[in-house]
Amino acid sequence: MSRHRDARTESALARRLEALNEARELGEGRLDDSALQQAYDVLERATSRRSLSADHTVVGFFGATGSGKSSLFNAVAATDAARVTVRRPTTSEALAMVWQPAGSAPLLDWLEVSERREGGPVPGLTDDAGGLVLLDLPDFDSVQRANRETVERLAGQVDVLVWVVDPQKYADAAIHNEFVRPFAAHAAVTLVVLNQVDRLATAEVKPVLESLSSILDRDGLGKVSVLGVSAVTGEGIDVLRRRVAAVVKARQAQSARLAADVAVAARHLADAAGAGDAAGIHQQDRKALAAGLADAVHMETVVSAVQTSYRLEATRRTGWPVTRWMSRFRQDPLRRLSLRREGGPDVNRTSLPPAGVAEQARLDSAVRDFADAAGSGAAGPWRASIRAAARSNREALPDALDQAVASADLKANKGAWWWPVFSVIQWLALLVAVGGLAWLGVLAALGYFQLPVPEVPREQGWPLPTLMVLAGVVLGIFLAVTSKLIAAAGARGRAAMARRRLREGIAGAAEALVVAPTEAEVDRCRAFHEALAAAQ
Repeated sequence: MSRHRDARTESALARRLEALNEARELGEGRLDDSALQQAYDVLERATSRRSLSADHTVVGFFGATGSGKSSLFNAVAATDAARVTVRRPTTSEALAMVWQPAGSAPLLDWLEVSERREGGPVPGLTDDAGGLVLLDLPDFDSVQRANRETVERLAGQVDVLVWVVDPQKYADAAIHNEFVRPFAAHAAVTLVVLNQVDRLATAEVKPVLESLSSILDRDGLGKVSVLGVSAVTGEGIDVLRRRVAAVVKARQAQSARLAADVAVAARHLADAAGAGDAAGIHQQDRKALAAGLADAVHMETVVSAVQTSYRLEATRRTGWPVTRWMSRFRQDPLRRLSLRREGGPDVNRTSLPPAGVAEQARLDSAVRDFADAAGSGAAGPWRASIRAAARSNREALPDALDQAVASADLKANKGAWWWPVFSVIQWLALLVAVGGLAWLGVLAALGYFQLPVPEVPREQGWPLPTLMVLAGVVLGIFLAVTSKLIAAAGARGRAAMARRRLREGIAGAAEALVVAPTEAEVDRCRAFHEALAAAQ
């Protein structure tokens, strides 16, 4: 059962480490470097520790000057090895007492502990505990920087932390703020020992222990029990040995320590990232972006040109032949914008005015509003990264939008079915009118030269040639007016079609250059928070 529990614990820890690494990678370039570095350091330590002996539990004794830490170490280990401190190569070295040393050497090399002693049998400590490594460390408030660096490094590496305090310094704010409080998340692998209780009167021991417990509660270690011991008289030493032995026997300290490290690193990443997740991209945001970009690239100018071009072409095709030639002097606005391609190769540029300061400001505003909507709810770092992603193609966007307008199928060269019908009728009407005029001209010439003038057919008293002229002219004008009305309606329809296709083209460019990178960054933000939650 214990093996199954260990396997489940290791599997859960592996998942949390993987989640922390994923969160770290997703946060690269977005979050504060110090939080990312801390996560990286935790992952490096975890990888190293898990590759080393799982049969040994490393218990470090940490204490300030005068706490009696080394004496307590000797008492717990039933040795006087710590008394050789003055004969060690340097005062910054730690001393390791090892039980069942087989396989411990790589672990101690990783800990950079060169002073090693093999421990003998200690009742209550080694009866059932298996592999155990006790470390006696330099004072963590030492004036020598090397000592402090050794303590700070090993505090991040040992499996179990034993904080040793004495009745004089147990409430020292520096001790708690700099060393104890940063390890508040490690309560499961922390023991707190009040040494030198022999220096207190019997009635003072309980109040001091309660005071220390209250301070630890403020440090976030309220669930950690405090032991009162005396390395001189031996009071509480057996209890401390049993506590250490129980932790080692449970074989959970290594995983618990690493899990606490992961939780701390994940919390720092969470603090760096801030609370809240991005709102994401909604359809109305896409539409608002496309509308803003369309305004910036003068889409309505093109739509108006399509409408004017249709009406102009309708006049040229269906207007009264006598006057329609005058429309040839009016320039087609689509041709002026390079949007009418009459059999030539397609172009990928228009002749619309290039994006100036005002147009670029409108583009930036549309993109910024879109990014702000997508990043709404996210904290500062992720809002900034989402906005940066939305603006990542800022330089290419104007040209892409111009190409989208240029490549839109505006049906510029497509006429209407009624144009040839009206045109044929117009020419027939003109032919009738010209025929009538010619007839009348012949009659006038005969009369002028005093030649016999034949009788002209009449219809209800009207000479037929005159009726032909009147009918041709009236019909031509009527068709011209009617075609203008029909062309106006058709132009509005063609303009609506052009507006729809231009919006589709602009939306496509926006999707590729603005929406896609923004969506990728929003997904990254969400994946980061999911990984962070899994790590925590």
